[in-house]
Amino acid sequence: MPPLPRSLSEKLLYRMSNQLFNLVGKLLVKEWDKRLLGLHQLPIKSIIDIGANEGQFARRITKIFPQAHIYAFEPLAIPYQQLAQFANKHPKKVTAFNQALGDSIQPIEIYSHLYFNPSSSILKTTQLCETVYPMVKKQEAIQIEQTTLDRAIANFSTSLEDKILIKLDVQGYENRVIKGGMETFQKSVACIVEISLDQLYEGQAQFREIFHQLDHLGYSYAGNLDQVLGKDGHVRYFNAVFIKEQFLNFREILNHAC
Repeated sequence: MPPLPRSLSEKLLYRMSNQLFNLVGKLLVKEWDKRLLGLHQLPIKSIIDIGANEGQFARRITKIFPQAHIYAFEPLAIPYQQLAQFANKHPKKVTAFNQALGDSIQPIEIYSHLYFNPSSSILKTTQLCETVYPMVKKQEAIQIEQTTLDRAIANFSTSLEDKILIKLDVQGYENRVIKGGMETFQKSVACIVEISLDQLYEGQAQFREIFHQLDHLGYSYAGNLDQVLGKDGHVRYFNAVFIKEQFLNFREILNHAC
């Protein structure tokens, strides 16, 4: 269904709440080490940012790989506006797409979280998610168009340069995106994937499933860039790095040369 019309005060409230929760998130999660578990040594030429939101990752990663071009995908219109502004300022560095990615080409509903849109998902939130993160309770179901990563890449006017890094942050939908992008993941050299161990979304991808998919495509798990803990100390979710096995060897050669 189309989004409901909102008053100016509602728009301002949602915008301010998103800014506030984004700030809190930055304070709770430590800044990534710029070496990115060895990724910074790889000759990355193209970066695919899936679940780009307002371009937070794109802004961060372009400083580490200034020579790479970023292809950023964000399905929600409001955060996409910010992403598009960033892309328009850096047309030689960033290309933005207002598009959802999954394992099929079809119209689909996404649940937009009005007070914190980075947590929006095609999957419904669980009771646990709404208890731990009450700001996600205010939601709006929006009809969007979904395609696959492989189809989206095939429609590019120019081909991607080799040595691709994929960042995947899709709130439990990781297995579907990988399934719809097998060819692109096969060509890529590394990926960063946000993975939840807590059941925050209904039917979300499990770590073991994501690991199996990427292992089948020739990736090795290389560690976590960060992790968020519950009050009792258990890991809720983390950003994991996977690197193609042949590039693990490349990384070791560079380490010995230094």
